[in-house]
Amino acid sequence: MFMHNRLLQYTVRVGATNPGLANLMLEQFGGPQGELAAAMRYFTQAVAEEDPGRKDMLYDIATEELSHLEIIGSIVAMLNRGAKGELAEAVDEQAELYRKLNAAGNDSHVTQLLHGGGPALTNSGGVPWTAAYIDTIGEPTADLRSNIAAEARAKILYERLINVTDDPGIRDALGFLMTREVAHQKSFEKALYAISPNFPSGKLAPMPEFASTYFKMSHGGEMVGAPWNSGTGLTMKDGEPAVDGGDGNAWVNLDSAEKTSLSAMTARLQSDPQSDPMTGAELGSAEALSDDVR
Repeated sequence: MFMHNRLLQYTVRVGATNPGLANLMLEQFGGPQGELAAAMRYFTQAVAEEDPGRKDMLYDIATEELSHLEIIGSIVAMLNRGAKGELAEAVDEQAELYRKLNAAGNDSHVTQLLHGGGPALTNSGGVPWTAAYIDTIGEPTADLRSNIAAEARAKILYERLINVTDDPGIRDALGFLMTREVAHQKSFEKALYAISPNFPSGKLAPMPEFASTYFKMSHGGEMVGAPWNSGTGLTMKDGEPAVDGGDGNAWVNLDSAEKTSLSAMTARLQSDPQSDPMTGAELGSAEALSDDVR
């Protein structure tokens, strides 16, 4: 059960309205790294989680992400608040309205005209939010690693948003949201390490002859030796086919009926290597047209 508290988790203080900046802020409202995506990712993981401790953690962080959605949505609403009334009451002449909607080169007409200045569930480019952003796979050791990466990406986006505004109140609120991404990373990482063993993900053991091998697939020049290709527990080898010792081809056993059908199809669709017909593209080319003129 969820209950709404009328007070925000963090106070939003916006110095001046700015529709263009509001449009950029939508990236963390309805974008792939935004707060709604995070809330839905952790909420759906929590519902299916069997471990009571991880279940509580996922529900708590999912609920906090919803409170962050409310904060970022409130920032968007405050930045759009002046334009909202002006649009509704047709205060501006057409040219002035167009100038405001495209302030500082930031095209905000989608959110302004279609959504009346409210925080739309889109990213900053107007692309609608989609559940395809949620990459949960139902294996805690894989999902926790994905969650850590998601929080890291969100932190980077908050850094970029902080860098595009000089409004101290907005920078302060965004700094809080950015900081909470760091705290969530810590929780997810501790939860991951509390599972032992946690690598590799899943139950099946990897094939031992390939599990610690780095295949060198680059040609030309010397390969730079580094921990990720030849460090402790890794051996670098050429990745030439076929690494399994086979002939490197693909084959399948066919029964007699399948062989007959396949042979008939192959014969019917066989190409004639001696054929060199004139194509439609060639008939319409400049060369063909000049030949016609001559």
